[in-house]
Amino acid sequence: MKLQWFKHTDNWQDVKNATMNTIGKTTGKYPDEDWKLRLLRSEHSPIRKLEFSWRWEDLPYWVSVHFVRHKIGIEHFVKTQRSDRTGIDRSELSQSALVNHECTANAQALITISRKRLCAAASAQTRQAWQLVKDEVHKCEPALAHCMVRECVYRGFCPEMFPCGYADTAAFQSERAAYCSDKI
Repeated sequence: MKLQWFKHTDNWQDVKNATMNTIGKTTGKYPDEDWKLRLLRSEHSPIRKLEFSWRWEDLPYWVSVHFVRHKIGIEHFVKTQRSDRTGIDRSELSQSALVNHECTANAQALITISRKRLCAAASAQTRQAWQLVKDEVHKCEPALAHCMVRECVYRGFCPEMFPCGYADTAAFQSERAAYCSDKI
């Protein structure tokens, strides 16, 4: 699996203006990195104006299904397995059949999806696919990538019914401290 492409246009001025509107002002100056991080951490509604698009190529179908379960703030466009479109009997296709999966999502969705898909409870292949997206986000929006963490790091404890034990490790403490830090 690989990312075939990734797109994001810097529209932080729109985000800042929407934020200012919520407090009765009309506009504000382009935000600095500290302001961006604080807004992303607060998860206030204007972060939903930040949009990202990407396309995974050769993603196993069963991994694609993990991502399709996410519905809020994200749209999915997955290569069909319909027999009438492919000429292949769908019942003959394996769950490991490779598909192309395109998405468009806002910053809130990226934060939310990361909590589940970077978790050790997710399959290694799902974590790998999501890490590809996070790596691309980091290149253009490091403050957002800083906020894209697994559930235990986000909450400070593991809420899973069958915890993996990571939240009891020194590595967790280090990752949690980095997440809580103002340093990106």
